[in-house]
Amino acid sequence: MAYLAPAEFVTKMVDAGEAKVFMSTRDTVIRAYMAGAILALAAWMAVTININTGQPLAGALMFPVGFSMLYLLGFDLLTGVFVLAPLALLDKRPGVTTGGVLRNWGLVFVGNFLGALTVAFMMAYVTTFGFTQDPDKVGTAIGNVGEARTLGYAAHGLSGMATLFIRGMLCNWMVSTGVVGAMISTSVPGKVIAMWMPIFLFFYMVFEHSVVNMFLFPAGLMLHAKFSIMDYFIWNEIPTALGNLVGGLAFTGLTLYTTHVRTAPKRPIPVRAAA
Repeated sequence: MAYLAPAEFVTKMVDAGEAKVFMSTRDTVIRAYMAGAILALAAWMAVTININTGQPLAGALMFPVGFSMLYLLGFDLLTGVFVLAPLALLDKRPGVTTGGVLRNWGLVFVGNFLGALTVAFMMAYVTTFGFTQDPDKVGTAIGNVGEARTLGYAAHGLSGMATLFIRGMLCNWMVSTGVVGAMISTSVPGKVIAMWMPIFLFFYMVFEHSVVNMFLFPAGLMLHAKFSIMDYFIWNEIPTALGNLVGGLAFTGLTLYTTHVRTAPKRPIPVRAAA
């Protein structure tokens, strides 16, 4: 069958997490680099669609193209390994340690950031004709995103930080569901459909994705948007990444693992039998 039962695809999630923990440094960074670059291209495309059509719905409908491409090619996002790698640790797979999980997260973060930064530079260069003129309307819009989603949160203080964290949680609830979607089906159309739905939801709802932001915010800084590197890390990237970790693991990874791998008894144990 083209569809896998939950117990089957959750086992695949644990297997994938184990494989990622033991992957070589070279392969982990390269795969993460390509994932960050492709997702950044998709974000650039979505902003362009929004500007040219005036319809955010259109950009959100097309953004999952990038997510589908990168997962079909076997590349890795930080939001995905936040969920998959710890499952191998929880399942007590041989050789999987906390250090191994943290190593995987760190390498994927670096790779994603470098890939997104590469596309950010290309976007900034293209929209300014090599930094010889002011950015076009797409570049200007990307710069405005960076200001609104750093200084905008900072203006609300602790409440702004909490809002940012919760948006990060909601984001990776959906994005990690998309990661699982790639494992639900054995056919390419089935995988794409399963991935498309939650990614469309997260993007249209403007939730905070740490890897997408690795493109949007550095691009804004290159285009002289009015926020600083510290604003970016303190008032977006760090709390977003933490929210992504908590939301994806709590709402997707742990719920699926607990109810489909470490399941509770299917029926109550009779009192007489227990005695």
